[in-house]
Amino acid sequence: METPTVPNALGDFLRAHRERVRPEDVGLESLGHRRTPGLRREEVALLAGVSTDYYLRLEQGRDRTPSVQVLEAIGRVLRLDGDQQAYALALVRPRPRRRSRTPETVPAGTLRFLHALPMPAFVQNRYLDVLAANGPAQALSPPMRPGANRLLAAFLDPAEKELHEDWEHATAAAVGQLRATMGTETDDPRMVALVGELSLKSDHFRRLWARQDVVRPRGGPVRLHHPEVGELVLHREKLVVAGTEGQTLVAYHADAATPSAEALALLGTLALERTAEP
Repeated sequence: METPTVPNALGDFLRAHRERVRPEDVGLESLGHRRTPGLRREEVALLAGVSTDYYLRLEQGRDRTPSVQVLEAIGRVLRLDGDQQAYALALVRPRPRRRSRTPETVPAGTLRFLHALPMPAFVQNRYLDVLAANGPAQALSPPMRPGANRLLAAFLDPAEKELHEDWEHATAAAVGQLRATMGTETDDPRMVALVGELSLKSDHFRRLWARQDVVRPRGGPVRLHHPEVGELVLHREKLVVAGTEGQTLVAYHADAATPSAEALALLGTLALERTAEP
């Protein structure tokens, strides 16, 4: 099991992606029995134009300052996409001094905007803690309430698994986004605690975390099965909250004049009724 702290982040990242590239993917013949999956270290070195010893030092963490050119060449061999390549480069840049952690507050203007929205919306921080949420969001999913953590809910709450029609894809994307957000701050106490708790409680999370996937936070379509209003085909938008350190406003909306739009409107009515209850 991968430990929550990652003392050799670059080496772990390269190793995980090397083991996922087949020889035929990069124009090599796969001859004989291969004891490990993916490419051999010497094959990566050959294709990237570096010595095997140098590449070995990178994976073992004995050389943590490769040039941009070398890391880009290795990234091409390992078929890294733009987000993954940017993440690898960030791991070898000088780390800024960590700012002191203070209690997070959502800007007053953002809060007014949030509660004026008719569709489900909430504000989360870089750790996916929910800082604020409107009524429709909590009616869509109870773990969208302030104080909850979206990642813990996704992996540990059975109701969240039932809500998402493509739970496997949703959780994989969430883990990739967490790693992208984590960046070089592999010893951030809050991040270490979150990864550690999930690693202990979820086999599924451990498998996904070990893949070293990197996914930049972005919106997109989502399909949900809500216990009260049924099937929902929605669009999820993620908007950066200006003037904050990593806060994001997440909103769900449906195409006009569709069954999903009608279901969202019903959900909003249910949220108002619950707010009015004594």
